[in-house]
Amino acid sequence: MPLIPEEPQISESAQGPRVIPAAGRTASTPRPVPGPRSAATPRPGSPGRGPARPAPPAQRTHTASASPAAPAPAVRKAPEERPAAQFQLIPASADGAIDAAEETVDLLLDSGRSPGDILVLTTGEQHPWAAHELSFGETTYWAQHDAGDDVFFARTANAERCASRSVVVVAVNSDLDEAAARALSDVRERAGGLLIVCGDPKKINSALGAAA
Repeated sequence: MPLIPEEPQISESAQGPRVIPAAGRTASTPRPVPGPRSAATPRPGSPGRGPARPAPPAQRTHTASASPAAPAPAVRKAPEERPAAQFQLIPASADGAIDAAEETVDLLLDSGRSPGDILVLTTGEQHPWAAHELSFGETTYWAQHDAGDDVFFARTANAERCASRSVVVVAVNSDLDEAAARALSDVRERAGGLLIVCGDPKKINSALGAAA
């Protein structure tokens, strides 16, 4: 009987590695390569980490028409000008200016004016009431001014310290020198609703015109 040549034995190493599935375990199926995911496609959740997260909303494209309009610049109001106080002139001499001022105050009170609305100023010596109150000290004197419930008497030199009142009565009981004329002009600018000046009309008009 002729001899049949034996088939050459091919070692396992020459055939390359062989994958033998483990017992009770099937070979894994190749996973497809994921393609590009659109924004509308939800992202699958991971095992053991709860439900899938929703996809982020699609990004909006802002156009010039959709942008809010710029706020209009604020309009600044011009400061309101306070109307000038009414001016009345009562003729009186320097010696009789205080008496004329007192009579004017009485008429104002009789017409219904509140005492706290009236301030009386003198260009020269203090009114007798002010001189009397100052004898008790300036603290007591100015405390009555701050109370604002009665007629108050002071000098034009202290007018800046006095609060504004709706009626100011000025007794020109001195010569209208440059300082007195300037003080009278300042009182006119600071007066509330009514300014009454008792004195020599010619000198008063001349002083107010020179100081204007």
